Amino acid sequence: MTVVASDELDSVSTLLASARVLVVDDSRLMRLGLIRSLRELGVQTVSEAANGQEALDRIRLEPFDLMLLDIEMPIMSGTELLVAMKSESTLQRLPVIVISSSEQIDTAVKCIELGAEDYLPKTYNPTLLRARVTSSIDKKRLRDLDALRVRQLQEEKDLLERTQKRLDHELAEAFHYVQSSFPEPLSSPIKVDWFYQPSTELGGDAFGYHWIDDEHFAVYLLDVCGHGVGACLLAVTAINVMRTQALIGVDFRDPAAVLAGISNAFLCEKHNDMYFTLWYGVYQKSTRQLSHASGGHPPALLLGPVGEDGRSPSTPLRAPGLIVGVMEDIPYTAQTVQVSEGSTLLVLCDGCFEIRSTDGTEGTFEDFEQFMQVGGKRPTGLSDLFESARVRHGEGPLDDDFSIVRVSF
Repeated sequence: MTVVASDELDSVSTLLASARVLVVDDSRLMRLGLIRSLRELGVQTVSEAANGQEALDRIRLEPFDLMLLDIEMPIMSGTELLVAMKSESTLQRLPVIVISSSEQIDTAVKCIELGAEDYLPKTYNPTLLRARVTSSIDKKRLRDLDALRVRQLQEEKDLLERTQKRLDHELAEAFHYVQSSFPEPLSSPIKVDWFYQPSTELGGDAFGYHWIDDEHFAVYLLDVCGHGVGACLLAVTAINVMRTQALIGVDFRDPAAVLAGISNAFLCEKHNDMYFTLWYGVYQKSTRQLSHASGGHPPALLLGPVGEDGRSPSTPLRAPGLIVGVMEDIPYTAQTVQVSEGSTLLVLCDGCFEIRSTDGTEGTFEDFEQFMQVGGKRPTGLSDLFESARVRHGEGPLDDDFSIVRVSF
């Protein structure tokens, strides 16, 4: 004798008690017999229909877990009902047990081919009825759970897609805002152009330039650690402070004073531990002197007039200094260089030369310097540099932001 655990019996009883079953037969006596048998099994909700059309109308309006279906009926037979159900996606998951006599076995097999779950002889015993009904309802519940999971996954996917579209839209707006904060190129009395390409939607680089007064022209570029919204906001905020000269008591004609003031204003401990590097230079028109200071930033590159060999002599403008914002009251020093007529200043981030190639090697500032000695003064020099970086890097976006400002004196 097979021993069934009590928790298994409870589970079956719960399954049957919560099921909704539709009995379809043109014989009133047969319907009553099936209904009585089902209720003896514990099924509490049993409905009935006298033919296939009546059953079809009901299952279109009400949810059921199982249908017990006679084959031979007037108006619409059991096989005709199965064909109709097969053509409607919302009805295809409803399990059907065909009730057939012994001489209708071939028809019962056809019904199973049309989608019926199982069949029962009209002279069934209660144990067989219980087994077939329980199995069919259990399969229905499992299919319903699978369908629910599929719907939930699809809803989650749709939600993620909508969220991603919204984020993409917001990031695009933020990207356009960042770009709109960059100054327009200048043509006189000093010519200035630039090239900017973030490695992600929002980069941590920002730059600016402006006339402080009739004599002094400032140019500056900073690089915040990391990328994304936080780095972008910090970069734009710091650039706006320099553009608007919003540090009280700081002489913006003095690069060392600017670095010290910016560092105190943007201590990393007050900005989510984010820090940045900065190169800041001031050109004095009357003396043609360029004063510059740096906080952990790569040197700018000053190109002289093109020589007979087609190359420009170059001078890296280094002014050692700690990264901006790592501690209070960092001392910075400025250096000064004479700018001859026809010279070009390149202020850049390290993403312009620290390009990891497909063979694993990384570019250097010296590689950048040699490239710009030849092409730095060309109208397409900045975009040529970017294309060279893309070729070296290979497929996909660069690993870091690419920002460079060119000032032609």
